[in-house]
Amino acid sequence: MMKRRNTRHRAFDPDPDAPQRCCDMPDCEKPAGYRAPRSRETLNQYYWFCLEHVREYNARWDYYKGMSPGQIEAHLRADIAWDRPSWAFGQSAKPGKQTFHEEDVLDPLDILGQNRRSRAERAKSRANPRAPEALCEPLATLGLPWPVTLDDAKARYRSLARKHHPDANNGDRRSEERLKSINVAFTALRAHLMAEGLEKAG
Repeated sequence: MMKRRNTRHRAFDPDPDAPQRCCDMPDCEKPAGYRAPRSRETLNQYYWFCLEHVREYNARWDYYKGMSPGQIEAHLRADIAWDRPSWAFGQSAKPGKQTFHEEDVLDPLDILGQNRRSRAERAKSRANPRAPEALCEPLATLGLPWPVTLDDAKARYRSLARKHHPDANNGDRRSEERLKSINVAFTALRAHLMAEGLEKAG
């Protein structure tokens, strides 16, 4: 049975491209079979050492020597993107070049459409938030939109109280009932707004 020959280099085999010369370490006469970069600025330029001296060189090698923590972090971030600039998705690096638009993408499952509708609904709810269910009737009674401040609610209440006070309406029974409902609505709204203010302050 023929034995298959292993053509792979062992870990410590000399570099097959090593020049025929002696080690670059002064006073060393051994063959230079192993390369090591001269500096981090010239990674493609090498020293050539023997095995003993390349081990010594590698043990002392510190790629980040002389760099500040900020420079090291910036270098690591650049390495993540292979030293290539990056831009936010949908933006072009070239001025005047058309940017990405969701509408240009073939979307048979309407995934992007769902996203657009969700964003529109969220924006709408932020612009016109819904009033708590318990306040819908008080707000309707006072004719106030939501959200509303306590000062606005007080001003509206005073205006309606003057308008519907029985003394201002010759003792009209309907005005008296209307004023009662206004008082109840304002009491509920004020309690909610004051509790909300205390919660935010806390």
